[in-house]
Amino acid sequence: MGKEKAEEEIVCLSPLFPLLYLSPLSYLSPLPPKKLHKNNYMAKPKLTDKKPFMTTTALLSWMLPLAALLAVGIILVVFESDYLFKVQELNLFLYTPLFFKQQLVVSGGFLTWLGCYFTQFFYHPALGVTLLCLWWALLMWLFKRTFRIANRYSALLLLPLALMVITDVDLGYWIYYLKFRGHFFATTVGFCLSLAVVWAYRCLPVRWHLRTAFIPVAVALLYPVAGVYALIAAIVMAVMSWVVNDSVASKVTDCIVALLSVAAVPLLFYRMVFVQTSIENIWFTGMPLFLMPDRYPAYYTPWIVMTALMAVLALTVRVSVPAKPRRPLLFWSSQLVLVGCVAFATWHFWYKDRNFHHEIRMYHCIDNQDWEGVLSEYRSMDADEEPTRMMWMMKNLALTRLGRAGDEMFRYKNGDAPCNAPFLVRLTQTGGKQLYFNYGKVNFCYRWCLEDGVEYGWRVDFIKYLLKCSLVNGELVAAKKYMDILKQTKYYAGYAERYEAYIRNPKLIAKDSEFATIAHYMDAKDVLTSDNTLVEIFLLNMFSNEDSSDPLYQEQTLLAALQQKDIQLFWPRFFHYAQIHQGERMPTHYQEAAYLYGHLENQVDISNMPFDEEVKSNYEGFMALAQQNAGLTEEQLKPILYPMYGGTFYYEYFLIRNQKSY
Repeated sequence: MGKEKAEEEIVCLSPLFPLLYLSPLSYLSPLPPKKLHKNNYMAKPKLTDKKPFMTTTALLSWMLPLAALLAVGIILVVFESDYLFKVQELNLFLYTPLFFKQQLVVSGGFLTWLGCYFTQFFYHPALGVTLLCLWWALLMWLFKRTFRIANRYSALLLLPLALMVITDVDLGYWIYYLKFRGHFFATTVGFCLSLAVVWAYRCLPVRWHLRTAFIPVAVALLYPVAGVYALIAAIVMAVMSWVVNDSVASKVTDCIVALLSVAAVPLLFYRMVFVQTSIENIWFTGMPLFLMPDRYPAYYTPWIVMTALMAVLALTVRVSVPAKPRRPLLFWSSQLVLVGCVAFATWHFWYKDRNFHHEIRMYHCIDNQDWEGVLSEYRSMDADEEPTRMMWMMKNLALTRLGRAGDEMFRYKNGDAPCNAPFLVRLTQTGGKQLYFNYGKVNFCYRWCLEDGVEYGWRVDFIKYLLKCSLVNGELVAAKKYMDILKQTKYYAGYAERYEAYIRNPKLIAKDSEFATIAHYMDAKDVLTSDNTLVEIFLLNMFSNEDSSDPLYQEQTLLAALQQKDIQLFWPRFFHYAQIHQGERMPTHYQEAAYLYGHLENQVDISNMPFDEEVKSNYEGFMALAQQNAGLTEEQLKPILYPMYGGTFYYEYFLIRNQKSY
């Protein structure tokens, strides 16, 4: 009975088959409906009819992209962990509805929110890199599906991977100045959304003008979320329309609609929704602006190349590929050349400045009160490397904390290597805040945290120092505010809770080892003046022109006078230091300066001063060797005198000149 009933149902439905064939639903399939027969309509499909999720050939085609992805991930974790940690320090993600709403006030704000969310996981660099590699894998998969790239052309998938890697590792000092946050992930996510939209456009049927209607709708929906990546998708759809559409009218129509969408959609949202974006930037929202204040168009190259690559591949979606290459040797040779070119380009554009990485590692060591780590990093420079002024100041801070500045300051190579950036880098944006705080100038640290927070966006690093400055100044209400902000983060809630006891019991602030040391450098007359962004010069002038009965502060005034090579400032600081430290050994560099100045001017009687024999012998040897080479310039003298006297104040005084601070 069951079989007869099933046959009756088939007979009853048979008059509807022509209607189903003519219905609009039939157009959703590119193939005509198969003819049904009552004898096999209810038959179960055979196991042999099932298509595998991925063939062996397809699996093998992913070996090269995944191997490249794994190699990039390992390199990032092994060689760029400090850089990635710094990136998340200059990021901020709060688990609050208000933070989410604040990001959506501009188009592409969702990308910022999502990018900031994933960037915070660089707190554990391996975890952050794993998430980033997963996004890159998704990008390559979408790239392959959208443009129907054949399995044996899998080397092409290395192109989008390399471009995304370059956007992240070619930044250098831009990480301090970019106002667009979450950039590490936002670019990849943005292109993923663009590819998904283009893929959907290609898969839509030609009839009923679905593709034409899809273009403005997709751009209008994607632009508030992804900004410029919606416009990139529109451009690629305009190019693809000349290939996937059959009639000339539909090709022209889709192209015109796409271009009009690019022009009109940002303007409409600017007039009606996103009023906080300047009109000249409405076509570039969702991507970083390399502006300082001049534009640096070279940094937009990955975006331009990626868009051009997508447009070119859009013209090939209907190109048939033979089962096997006609010339296997030529084909595989070209693939190897492509892989080699991509690898070389990625390596070439990878930012490899060693001083940049030295500065980041030394910054982290100071944050962790690892003073020996600061010195170890400074000593790790190669012989042909020259330190930046920021590195020199960090090294001096570490020696001061260890009580060895008077003996070892000039035993480390001095230099003024410029920051490897196409624009002028200021110490106030890189390490100035940290230096100000550790030298007790908390108002200057606070000031620059606020200014840069307004200018470049609030960051975890700024809020940490705002919290500590407020605690040291006894501003507990302000400290509570910054503490509450850090509690809304994933990885710095514990950092804030560490200081929560100080709010309840302010007496604990003076007992904190870090704050207790900084208190020695805090001047009761601390007045906020202008430093003209020249942190080093400002600190040297301020300390050298002051005096104090506090041993730590007073020694800092002597060190500042020593570095300025000002004889008139040196002697009062020197004698005061000797008075405070009666019965103690005089550090070597202070002896060297006194011995040198005593011989240069003969205004102070040094005959009764107990100089070390090494100090006197080094002076005599230095002067004798310099006299033997009297006809040489200072640059020619340096390699002659440095091996024997490079660690003395004599070498510093005569041969280290005109250091350019920033």
